[in-house]
Amino acid sequence: MIRNDALDLLPVRHAVPELLAALDRRGTAVLSAPPGTGKTTLVPLALAGLIGAGPRRRVLVAEPRRMAVRAAARRMAWLLGEEAGGTVGFSVRGERRTGPSTRVEVVTTGILLQRLQRDPELAGVDVVLLDECHERHLDADTAMAFLVDVRATLRPELKLIAASATSDAAAWADLLTVLDGGGPAPVVWSKGEGHGCRVFFEAPPSGIRPAHGTWVDPALLRHVAATVRLALERHEGDVLCFLPGTGEIARTAGMLAGVDAEVLQLHGRAPAAVQDAVLGGTEPGGRRRVVLATSVAESSLTVPGVRIVVDSGLAREPRMDHARGLGSLATVTVSEATATQRTGRAGREAFGFVYRCWAEASDGGRPRFPSPEIKVADLADFALRAACWGDPTAEGLALLDAPPAGAMTAARSVLGSIGAVDEAGRATDRGVRMSRLGLHPRLGRALLDGAPEVGVRRAAEVVALLSEEPPRDYGDDLSAAWRAARRGTDGYGARWKAEARRLERSAAEAVGGGASEASRTSATSGTSATSGTSTASGTSATSRTSTASGASAHRADAGASAGAPTGDDAVAGLVTALAFPERVARAREQGGYLMVSGSGARLGEGSGLRATPWLAVAVADRTARDATARVRLAAVVDEDMARRAAGHLRSTGEEVRWEDGDVVARSVDRLGAVELTVRPLGAKADPALVREALLDGLRREGLGLLRWSREAGELRARLAFLHREVGEPWPDVADEALVERAGEWLEPELSRAARRADLGRIDAGDALRRLLPWASGEAGRLGELAPERIEVPSGSRIRVEYGGERPVLAVKLQEMFGLADTPRVAGVPVLVHLLSPAGRPAAVTADLASFWRDGYRSVRAELRGRYPKHPWPEDPSAAEATRFTSARLRREG
Repeated sequence: MIRNDALDLLPVRHAVPELLAALDRRGTAVLSAPPGTGKTTLVPLALAGLIGAGPRRRVLVAEPRRMAVRAAARRMAWLLGEEAGGTVGFSVRGERRTGPSTRVEVVTTGILLQRLQRDPELAGVDVVLLDECHERHLDADTAMAFLVDVRATLRPELKLIAASATSDAAAWADLLTVLDGGGPAPVVWSKGEGHGCRVFFEAPPSGIRPAHGTWVDPALLRHVAATVRLALERHEGDVLCFLPGTGEIARTAGMLAGVDAEVLQLHGRAPAAVQDAVLGGTEPGGRRRVVLATSVAESSLTVPGVRIVVDSGLAREPRMDHARGLGSLATVTVSEATATQRTGRAGREAFGFVYRCWAEASDGGRPRFPSPEIKVADLADFALRAACWGDPTAEGLALLDAPPAGAMTAARSVLGSIGAVDEAGRATDRGVRMSRLGLHPRLGRALLDGAPEVGVRRAAEVVALLSEEPPRDYGDDLSAAWRAARRGTDGYGARWKAEARRLERSAAEAVGGGASEASRTSATSGTSATSGTSTASGTSATSRTSTASGASAHRADAGASAGAPTGDDAVAGLVTALAFPERVARAREQGGYLMVSGSGARLGEGSGLRATPWLAVAVADRTARDATARVRLAAVVDEDMARRAAGHLRSTGEEVRWEDGDVVARSVDRLGAVELTVRPLGAKADPALVREALLDGLRREGLGLLRWSREAGELRARLAFLHREVGEPWPDVADEALVERAGEWLEPELSRAARRADLGRIDAGDALRRLLPWASGEAGRLGELAPERIEVPSGSRIRVEYGGERPVLAVKLQEMFGLADTPRVAGVPVLVHLLSPAGRPAAVTADLASFWRDGYRSVRAELRGRYPKHPWPEDPSAAEATRFTSARLRREG
């Protein structure tokens, strides 16, 4: 029996006729409906013709989260007076409830993508509604791009709706324009506001430190907990409190101990029973509830009984360090759209109250929408989907935001290394099989290549562990987590077992249908999917494996290769290394680990893995403030496993470089950044590489590595002056220019050198003369244009200093008597430093005539009493220059 009374309370019903008309007219539409108005539950039923007078259609509704899928399907079924699985069904990974009579099916966007790639026409589907598109998840953006393509080329009759409460409706409407060229898709607005709510701003105390990485100031959490207590005192009803992650949820729950309410924790990893209990509401007469939730509760869910929302103002977004192949989560300020979605949770059943844990003055500084995941996430999965779709560059896909070029390059590099795409970026048969596993390509590679090695079942179990990180209390040892998951009766254990069974079935099909091709592909990338053996001998993995052998460590799996690893450690290590070859890591002498990618890594205090020589890192993150990555989950491997899994990153060759102030020449066998063996080359080093290393040393440490006499330095200064003032053909003798022209002036000595000491024996002055313009004959004018010395009126030859902005002539004042014009070199007046008889500076001038006329009197008045034995004529311009005292002049006269 249809619950028309409940349907009539949903404000979006008034927009349904306009939406149906828009679909009939254009086939596409954007639906913008505020939170709580019923767009997720009423609209699909109307589209399917299950309520109202519309035609019967089969409708596919795509939601971003599994929890939302189940909740939406159950709510729609309830509205029809049914159980989910009949007229309304749902599909999530590992669970499907549909039947022959299903008209509306709710799926995750990931499931929708899988179906599109298996059956691009979506046979039997009449309408696809992509819900909560404002969240800009990568799967949702990709699904819409594929749907646009399908409708434009294969199914023009397929109807598409982009729906959200807070999305950029105009942008989505423009995106759907490509379908018929008739202008933007119609935008249908639902004006219903639910039951409304009142917003309060509760600014935190001063001194709260900004969040970074996954760290949140405990003082902010205390403020959130205090706000929850305040809201419970002021208002009736349950509280829904938004926090960025499970760690903050657990800590805040501890701070709420003693409140007169049941405190529940709602997140994607919560057991299904807990999720159902939260979404089922409170029994009549039951205790009030405080639901601490992550962003899973932002949209597509109604938490019964909630009248109050407390918003911490924070959320978690993925970040990807493409250079190091490390992903992480960043705690960010929520966008306006997200804050609006959270606010809408309060007024879904009655008038509500919202407490925002930030200052009202800062509210306007928030971004409008969340960061599109395509801009910040790992794009390997997206790139493989695009390649399988036939558009390796994704340039032809209808996307609101184009994928960053650097991220796509990194993604294609990963896909190429695991044999998923060819050199042109096109998907291989192996890549197609990977894409159909419902896994990240790295995990797909581990499953396909690991199954023939260790057996399908064990490979599937380890990959299931890698696909959803185990709870932190399972520890950081993957093999120990594997054993815990087998024993576990918690929500994670149940999900893991279901996923392992799914992957076992998928792997059996994929490996059975393409083992030979997988072997060929792996061989070309430096690994072997089917040949060879893997043991843990010679490392600590041996003893660890022996303790794990027996019944708990598994019998040899059916389909495993001869001599396959049998212990948990060896199996977990090999499969993990196949998934993340760049994260294979070797212990450093100074502590920590060095990954093949070049990133440093460290284990947590007290980790049982700390004495392990080699690790395969499954989960690690690195924040902007950390110099090394933090290992969250890893498995033991030995060097043989490391070589095989990361074989495509192995290289052997000579390495000659400038290091620690000298040339280092060695032969290195390396696995990415990890050096396996090193042998000094000595005199056998390639002379060309040695020469380049010496040049690098000159670039880094400067030309002071050469032998510079005083004459050499003066020659360089003279040449620099001429290059500046005269130009060609006089050479540039700056460090950079001289290193660039090393082949012209440092040869043949440079090619004969082998180390730093050899550079120190090269006479820089002799070498510099090779750069003089001998061919043009100008070299002979060096002494004329930039003389070493200038003869002054006294007959002395005074050295000219060329190191400054202009040449400097430092000469005793009496030796310049009688000279009216300032000396010049290359047409440039020298800067005359006039010295006292004792050689101390008395005056500086570039205009002698002016100095004799105006400046000399004051110098004479100051110095003649101090130096009475020297001549101080009234008119220096007419006096005779001298190097001697007045008495000597009289005697000689």
